[in-house]
Amino acid sequence: MKKLSIALFSVLFLATALLYILHFTGNRKPEIVDQDALPANVTSQGIAFVNIDSVIMHFDMFFDRREELMAKQKKAEAELNSKGTKYEKDAKDFQEKVTKGLVTRATAAEMEQGLLKQQQDLITLRDNLQSNLLEEEQVMNRQIIDYITTFLEENKLDFNFQYILGKSFGSVVLYGDSALDITDRVTEAINLKYKTTKGQK
Repeated sequence: MKKLSIALFSVLFLATALLYILHFTGNRKPEIVDQDALPANVTSQGIAFVNIDSVIMHFDMFFDRREELMAKQKKAEAELNSKGTKYEKDAKDFQEKVTKGLVTRATAAEMEQGLLKQQQDLITLRDNLQSNLLEEEQVMNRQIIDYITTFLEENKLDFNFQYILGKSFGSVVLYGDSALDITDRVTEAINLKYKTTKGQK
């Protein structure tokens, strides 16, 4: 009698386990997703990427801003060269006068102090020009990235993705399937907008 109870219990346990498995892993009908409940204009993948270095290097705004920066750099170099030439001329004049004994020691000391100040001013000017140009370059790069980001946000319905990642050398995106690469599409679109807005100025 005891063996019969154990056998019945075992059969019931196996039957219950089988029903459980069939219920949760059996051929169920796929769930029907309510399309109205999904966010508008979301693709099945929902993600894409752009090669940000490539976009920037083919963006007309980058070339315009770089030309402006190079013009400022040339102007800064011209100013520095002009003051450097004057310093060299004054230093040569000082040396010549001292060598020939054409000035008193007091005057020579004053001239030397003036040359030292001129030299220090040149170094300060050089450092300031370099610092200003570096800052302007950083601002230019941020403006370009901001332009691209703002453009994608304003035109998100056209691009139809939940996320658009920026891929570049050293970025956190190490690999991307080429099917998700919309670099050329974004480059063409931002250039078109930039030319249009540039023509309106």
